[in-house]
Amino acid sequence: MDYREETRDEVLSRALKAGKRTYFFDVKLTRTGEKYLVITESKKRFDENDGSFSYEKHKIFLYKEDYDKFAGLLDGMIKYMKDGVEPPVMKEDTDIKAETNFDDIKFY
Repeated sequence: MDYREETRDEVLSRALKAGKRTYFFDVKLTRTGEKYLVITESKKRFDENDGSFSYEKHKIFLYKEDYDKFAGLLDGMIKYMKDGVEPPVMKEDTDIKAETNFDDIKFY
């Protein structure tokens, strides 16, 4: 595999430094040529046992069928934090709550 094949799915990349974290926004292409967004949070960690540094990474993959809903809810949540006005509850939110037991979900 040559370099062009390895990077063919990379369309656009931007980084945002925010304190100890860096957020990477990468637009990529699926095999069918559809664009999707990968948001990566990277945080530098220090291991006190051996004095080394490592990076903890978390990724979100956002595909075109979810762009508008994701952007709308993100915008609504940011507005809520700024002015206290809650975003409307969407049907998808109530469906998730009805079928998911959040007590069983563990985040690491």
